[in-house]
Amino acid sequence: MSMPSAIRKKGWSRKQKRLALIAGLALVLALATTLVLVALRDQIVFFYSPSDVIAREVAAGQPIRLGGLVKDGSWIRDGQDNSFVVTDGAQEVAARYTGILPDLFREGQGVVAEGSLGPDGSFIATNVLAKHDENYIPKEVVDALKASGEWRPEAGQ
Repeated sequence: MSMPSAIRKKGWSRKQKRLALIAGLALVLALATTLVLVALRDQIVFFYSPSDVIAREVAAGQPIRLGGLVKDGSWIRDGQDNSFVVTDGAQEVAARYTGILPDLFREGQGVVAEGSLGPDGSFIATNVLAKHDENYIPKEVVDALKASGEWRPEAGQ
């Protein structure tokens, strides 16, 4: 007696095997990507202007990059302890940094600092990024200054 064709066990066709292999590889790739993103989530540092920090209510302790202009008359240096105000023209964030600042750091110039907000809302910098030359301002800072209407092309390219 022969079995009906619907009941007969049939092997996978070449096309089905290829599709199964592709689906399996896509699943493995998706899992690997997820694991990498989860592992690196604490390493990702976002760029914020002072207006972004205030508008988005950035959590204290979250690592960020703060960029803008060093407000004129705000830089206070006491040995290696430095305090200054970063502004984008609309909002201001007080910042502190312990260490030697880059040679080109000065009031009225662009700055990008890495660190996090303290419990009091001030920015505690762990690194102040040096500018490449006197005319360099990071693109993110330029965009934030243009958005706030504070961009001064004579201050940097």
